[in-house]
Amino acid sequence: MKKTIILASALMLCSTQAFTAMPLQTDDTSTQGKGHSQIEIGVEAAQDKETEGEVSYKLTGGAITTTFTYGLTNDIDLVAGLPWEWYTEKENGLKVADESGYGDLALQIKWRFYEMPDTGFSLALKPGLTLPTGDDDKGLGTGKVSGDVTLIATREAELASYHFNLGYSRNEYKLDELSETSRKNIWHASLAAELNVTDKLRAVGDIGIETNSDKDADTNPAYILGGLIYAVSDYTDLDIGIRSGLNDAETDTTLLAGATIRF
Repeated sequence: MKKTIILASALMLCSTQAFTAMPLQTDDTSTQGKGHSQIEIGVEAAQDKETEGEVSYKLTGGAITTTFTYGLTNDIDLVAGLPWEWYTEKENGLKVADESGYGDLALQIKWRFYEMPDTGFSLALKPGLTLPTGDDDKGLGTGKVSGDVTLIATREAELASYHFNLGYSRNEYKLDELSETSRKNIWHASLAAELNVTDKLRAVGDIGIETNSDKDADTNPAYILGGLIYAVSDYTDLDIGIRSGLNDAETDTTLLAGATIRF
């Protein structure tokens, strides 16, 4: 049971990072504007395999996350997101866990506090809280309130945009077995680029690394991601992407797809 909870928590925490412009994991400094709103519906399907001695583990899972963003001012957004998560774990080919349910509710504020209009460069700060709405006994949440903050930098140009994130999370765990085996202080760094292929189509790439939450692990998980964003209209985007682990500490493969509606 302990191995199941740890593996599931690692996979689900990976899928519920700070909400970004899908399918990217790296956020940008853009805000909605005063009185404007946005709804994002994202789907993730992930698969991870591990082997310990003669025992092999296979974990498949995913999440459907609905995120609502409201422009409090031209430079400040309020963000709320709630995932529905599921996972199945097999040990040597035999199913040992099969769970689903709501994950933890994330609340965030994005504040774009610095701009250089002539250069397209801007900075934003995004603090947030994660509330324990998921069932931690099933590996669908941490069971306690956790916090995070991310510094975001964006450089916009005519043909492409670039984004850099440096983030810190303080994860608290209700279950003793997770609290004893997991690092609570997590650092994250990532870099993303968006290339304007046509007026409606953007190609995106993302790479990042973060502190391994497992105290016994020496390798920090790192990923690379590629995807496409298609603007159906001025108010609606569709996206698709694939995220791959660059080492054994990262989830092997994650498929991503979603829709963004602005109003």
